[in-house]
Amino acid sequence: MEHTNQTSSIHFILLGLSDDPQLQIVYVFGLLVMYLITLSGNSLLILVVTVVPMLHTPMYFFLSNLSIIDISFSCTVVPKILINTLSTDKSISFFQCAFQMYIHMVLGAAESLLLAVMAYDRFVAICRPLHYKSIMNIRLCIYLVAMSWTVGFINSCILVLPTLNLPFCGSNYVNHFFCEIPPFLLMSCVDTRVNEIIIYISAAIIVMSSFFLTVISYIHIVTTILKIHSIKGRYKVFSTCASHLLVVTVYYGTIMIMYVRPHSTQYHTMDKIISLLYTTVTPMLNPFIYSMRNKDFLGAIYKFHNQVCSYD
Repeated sequence: MEHTNQTSSIHFILLGLSDDPQLQIVYVFGLLVMYLITLSGNSLLILVVTVVPMLHTPMYFFLSNLSIIDISFSCTVVPKILINTLSTDKSISFFQCAFQMYIHMVLGAAESLLLAVMAYDRFVAICRPLHYKSIMNIRLCIYLVAMSWTVGFINSCILVLPTLNLPFCGSNYVNHFFCEIPPFLLMSCVDTRVNEIIIYISAAIIVMSSFFLTVISYIHIVTTILKIHSIKGRYKVFSTCASHLLVVTVYYGTIMIMYVRPHSTQYHTMDKIISLLYTTVTPMLNPFIYSMRNKDFLGAIYKFHNQVCSYD
């Protein structure tokens, strides 16, 4: 593909996960199952939180927003993967690619910040329990969620626009299953060090700062838990934030491996697997991680089920 500014005529070819027809069938089946589970699990969480009054708390308000992000992650990436894998036409237009890349970056930054917000919520609940309701009021909760989304939109513009303005010379084949920044940097025929520096700065400001805020919150949480003399009491308090800690570990781990490490001259299979983890696997697991051991949520589902059955 020759260097041109006529972006409306540019099409990229997504190489996908594999060229092996048998593996493609396995990938399609696996991704379809994960996609349906992601939609149903996160939609159920949002529905139950919305309908059951006892779940109208800051923690579940943040969880609902996390589920919206997870649904959006899957809807942005998975349908196109399924279509491209089953179809002989694996092309994607410039504007479709730009939209996918932009929304993907918005959701990534918003989720990083939201996880930090959720850690702060757990910090206030455990370390400042008497002041929890006054601190985590509805106005602050809405402000924190709006801030997360706003920063995500701004950050995406800063990262995506310079990437799409790069000249893409030679082949238009993208060694990936969706439009993500790293493989496009490798496709450019000019020096992309400035773009990489922008990515590192963005990662430092958003991902790393969110991660460190989460760590600081959990240092205070652990310190408070250790002051509890009863082992049963310690376990009970820690169980309220164990699910969030697990999600944070998985999410930040994959993001840091993907964006903070130095980029190689090739995009390897491992890079695709890492992308697959935080775009399809993590969104599927999040609602189950948060709900399986949560007695309040399981009780709310039981009440919701009884309410639905009573109308039949």
